[in-house]
Amino acid sequence: MQQLVLDIVAAPPPCFDNFVTATNTELVQAICAMVTEHNHDPQLYLWGASGSGKTHLLQACVHLAHTRGNTAVYLDAIDFSSADNLTFDVIAIDNVELLDAANQIKLFNLINQVREGKGRLICAGLVAPMQLALRIDLTTRLGWGLIYQIHSLSEADKLSVLSKHAQARGFNLDSAVADYLIHHWRRDLPSLIAALDSLDHYSLQTQRPITVPLLKEALA
Repeated sequence: MQQLVLDIVAAPPPCFDNFVTATNTELVQAICAMVTEHNHDPQLYLWGASGSGKTHLLQACVHLAHTRGNTAVYLDAIDFSSADNLTFDVIAIDNVELLDAANQIKLFNLINQVREGKGRLICAGLVAPMQLALRIDLTTRLGWGLIYQIHSLSEADKLSVLSKHAQARGFNLDSAVADYLIHHWRRDLPSLIAALDSLDHYSLQTQRPITVPLLKEALA
């Protein structure tokens, strides 16, 4: 049971409040403006390496739309094929590089629908539109709207966030503990923060300080 300690506290639901902007300020401002219709372009494409935060941002868009009373949906490429009703105010589609031939046509038609003024569309992929191994007419349309590269947080950024989060919980995080966590656990920030919360609970439960040996025991 103790070995599952880091699964006890789930990562918080993705929203803009718990996204660490770092060097992505312009992207976050643009994507928020599009969802809130303060940006007239109805289409945005963001790209970046796995774990850079693309999924978090897409789901944050859906969360923001819902708080404003709008309809919104997040769809991974795998789920896109089974989505029949796409008449939402905001549609977020992840991992577009995985779309098969039929769903590439479906996204092509959806982009045309959005350009006609029916909803807003945010898509995400690993690379820029013209580098996607998809139909050329689709990659061209994905490039019609705003395009942003999302930059991954540096290790220093993650260490800083984890340290501040620990202070907010009432303890000082040893740099060796943070470094070990970053290199031996899932590297996305929500998972790291959830792991730190669980480790704090485990520390209180066992009445032991948060050290690398305690963390190793929890990860065993």
